[in-house]
Amino acid sequence: MFAAEIRRKRASRMRAYSNWQWHLDEVFVKINGETHYLWRALDHEGEVLESFVTKRRDRKAALKFIKKSMKRCGRPQIIVTDRLRSYGAAMKVIGNAPKQETGRWLNNRAENSHLPFRRRERAMLRFRRMRSLQKFATVHSSVHNHFNQERHLYSRNNFKLNRTAALAEWRQLGAA
Repeated sequence: MFAAEIRRKRASRMRAYSNWQWHLDEVFVKINGETHYLWRALDHEGEVLESFVTKRRDRKAALKFIKKSMKRCGRPQIIVTDRLRSYGAAMKVIGNAPKQETGRWLNNRAENSHLPFRRRERAMLRFRRMRSLQKFATVHSSVHNHFNQERHLYSRNNFKLNRTAALAEWRQLGAA
């Protein structure tokens, strides 16, 4: 319940700002030799809005993921995806087909967001169950959103101040 409460508090603050542009992507994850798919939605600033694990990568899974994301974070103005046809089919069902953008490099923000997740996955020696993958993806995105600061935008002193403030806020959220 601890991670869920932190996520709920952060999501309520992000809700008003997360409806501009979303980046959707899926990544392959092996669990005991079986391929599963981790779907992720990011906003235009790189904050992970939603993580969702499925066994398939079809229209039904994409539709469920998009509906879940929209229910939690509202409707975006633009949705940027890769060229996976499942997204287009799901967007037609929802009625968001005109809002979808696909392009060769448009979705790099989502593709690069998988890197910290992959790093952590390797350190954990992979996953054994789908449920543990879902829990980890949810908690990891909350922690990453909280502590990830775009370091290249700040001087060292400002970065250290922001990191200290993030840690103090984290401790305050944990104490509540």
